[in-house]
Amino acid sequence: MLYSIIDIIPILINMELIYLIISSLLFFFLIFPFLTVFIAQFFKKEKLTKAVTKDYDFACIITAYKNSEITKPLVHSLLKQKHQNYHIYVVADSCDPIDYGIEDDRLTVFFPQPALNLKAKSIIHAVEHFVRPHEYITILDADNVLKPDFLTEINRYANQGYRSIQGQRTAKNLDTIFACADAIGEFYKNYIERYVPYLIGSSSVISGSGMAVETELYKAYLYGEDIQKGKHLWKKMLQEDKILQNFLLRRKEKIVFAKDAIVYDEKVTEANQVETQRSRWLYSYFQNFPNSSGLIGKGLLNLNWNQFLFGWITVAPPLFILLFLSGSMMLLGFVFNPLYSLAMFIGLTIFVLTIFWTLYLSKVPPAIWTGLWGIPTFIFKQITALFKMADPNKNFKHSEHTRKVNIEEITD
Repeated sequence: MLYSIIDIIPILINMELIYLIISSLLFFFLIFPFLTVFIAQFFKKEKLTKAVTKDYDFACIITAYKNSEITKPLVHSLLKQKHQNYHIYVVADSCDPIDYGIEDDRLTVFFPQPALNLKAKSIIHAVEHFVRPHEYITILDADNVLKPDFLTEINRYANQGYRSIQGQRTAKNLDTIFACADAIGEFYKNYIERYVPYLIGSSSVISGSGMAVETELYKAYLYGEDIQKGKHLWKKMLQEDKILQNFLLRRKEKIVFAKDAIVYDEKVTEANQVETQRSRWLYSYFQNFPNSSGLIGKGLLNLNWNQFLFGWITVAPPLFILLFLSGSMMLLGFVFNPLYSLAMFIGLTIFVLTIFWTLYLSKVPPAIWTGLWGIPTFIFKQITALFKMADPNKNFKHSEHTRKVNIEEITD
């Protein structure tokens, strides 16, 4: 009996060591957002020093799939932009022809045949049919709606010499508890992954729409190896926004955050939409993990703060996975030492309080706080989304957008 206990001791020591490594890493990711937000408070708020001397020419590309009707509010919001130097390209892929009721030389609508069935291909189609050379390319989703000064704000940053600019996506609908819960995540990520990194000298994570990139730089990405290979993978292709941010960071480009360039985005309205959307996002996170972790190494080798911090931000686990694993480690800590459990509890407390802190700093609308009641169900649907990652071509479905909201209805 004594001999067998002696044999077990090394196993227990190894198990405890593995536990300490995993829990320490999770603890770091729990307090990491707090540390970055805290540090950002000591930095001066952004200050654009150069005067606006040029009205840059923007190509505004809207990609629609199977529903071109949803683009009408976006097109109308673009035509009401204060900045006037732009052209709108709507790529209505697999869509029935529609009448926008607009006669404006600034609007071009494509109905590609045969169907393209991929966002990257739709963007390439628009670029290859530009009516004139443009200086910046702005990518927009069909369900977006823009504030009238969106392009004006983007133009301010372009006048500072920035080549990659991410606007702020925010909810255009807060009509269900799921929409509010979804919006909470958007506000949190806008502050933690976009505004704070920009303030402390790194890059903002790209949202997927509402960004503008200098045309030649964007074309280099669009015709680069990752996109050209990826467009043949159909739904297994890494999401375009992640390919773009990887491309820019490898080139040591800085992605700035134009927090006042507001683009409204439709939030999920029911449980099934959460599962559909998150299954794609989770698949893309794990797919992109080698690139994110690789940027940490590149940042160290190049002594590049931009790459290093951005790598840590994008390698951080999705919120619900971080919370689930940390909670599990807190309970498991009692097996080894109650102090371990206490440390994980402190980390979880700091993390949750940081979420509330960022919502306060973001000055979220009162309706957002009602979304807190929907978070448990929201998290549960994300867990079920994990089981739909095995076969992307079968399980990943296009998110249906139904909220046709004009800019006047949002801003009034």
